Amino acid sequence: MSDIQADTYVKRVSSAKADIWQKLNQKLTHIDLELTERCNNKCVHCYINLPEQDAKALKKELTTEEIKNILKQAADLGCLSTRFTGGEPMLRHDFDELYLFAKKLGMKIIIFTNATLVDQQKIELFEKFPPGAPIEVSVYGMTKETYEGVSRAPGSFEAAFHGMQLLLDNNIPFVVKSSFLPQNKKDIELFEEWAKKIPGMTHDPTYSIHFDLRSRRDSDAMNERIKKLRPSPAEGLELLVREPEAFFKDSQQFCAKFTAPPGDKVFACGAGNKSASIDAYGNVQVCLLVRHPETTYNLRHGTLEDAIDSFFPKVLATRSKNPDYLQKCAKCFLKGMCQQCPGRSWGEFGTLDTPVPYFCEVTHAQARWLGLLAEDEHAWEVEDWQARLDKFINKKFEQK
Repeated sequence: MSDIQADTYVKRVSSAKADIWQKLNQKLTHIDLELTERCNNKCVHCYINLPEQDAKALKKELTTEEIKNILKQAADLGCLSTRFTGGEPMLRHDFDELYLFAKKLGMKIIIFTNATLVDQQKIELFEKFPPGAPIEVSVYGMTKETYEGVSRAPGSFEAAFHGMQLLLDNNIPFVVKSSFLPQNKKDIELFEEWAKKIPGMTHDPTYSIHFDLRSRRDSDAMNERIKKLRPSPAEGLELLVREPEAFFKDSQQFCAKFTAPPGDKVFACGAGNKSASIDAYGNVQVCLLVRHPETTYNLRHGTLEDAIDSFFPKVLATRSKNPDYLQKCAKCFLKGMCQQCPGRSWGEFGTLDTPVPYFCEVTHAQARWLGLLAEDEHAWEVEDWQARLDKFINKKFEQK
């Protein structure tokens, strides 16, 4: 046996050229699976949450078998990962069963949670069958006052930190993130110092800053409350540039790949590119924010493959006829940087292509800090945008 060369057994080839990948019917690589819109928190800024005991929502939610069927369809299309989100996904009585089913299909599982429902049973599940990616925990404050000022759920502060301590004690990898809100912004330094002690935190925590409105368009009052929580463009920028060189270099890398005027194409992002988002009631869409009835496909009456092959291409081919969009967004070379998208137009105005002034102001503030725009310029008016981008991408950072 010692005379036989090692390459008799092993041949190195590019993974992209390997037969297994060539034969794989990989129409889909990832799905977001919103297990429920219900949540045991009542966060002031949430764009989707419904009460934990919402009987109407519970009655409409996909059954265990329906979700398993969707997961199986996704796996058959080549899907390698799924994100369990909500609401609070662990509210589902069948969470463990669905988790194991997805694991047996060979999927990496990403979990978005508030950690309040992490108990010994969940720990044993994650120890025996690791998710494949660190669990992502939203943390809303470092004291009971600040945390529950956001969550509006008595006892949630203790429950969340107990759940995270269980994860720590049992070496279950997780990362933390937060939301930049009036209720908790005084906790940022304390939060970040604490986050550094979490083994899985290889980078600084990320923040939700410029909050989305209700994607179900189900409450004008809640939308007005969310708008009041949004920081001004200047205040949001101040948070982003606390580490100015990192922000500058990240922006250079992003602009090199994604920044150019999109023209009249409405879906100028990567939504629906071998990915799909499925809500708690079986509607599949290119992104969880895009709940427009013309952009959703009901899996209770069709298949995931049909949605991807026949429905998504029609949605993604949508062209704008809105004069305001065509005059501004279509010509804006900063469109890739901007959070303006069909999902946010839908949340704000009930359309797919109405510009959202707030996100425009946010992007222009960032571009002026980066030196891409002068104070009196609008990005859609800039004719030499390619030359500006090229200069910016190759520019060395200078401390301001």
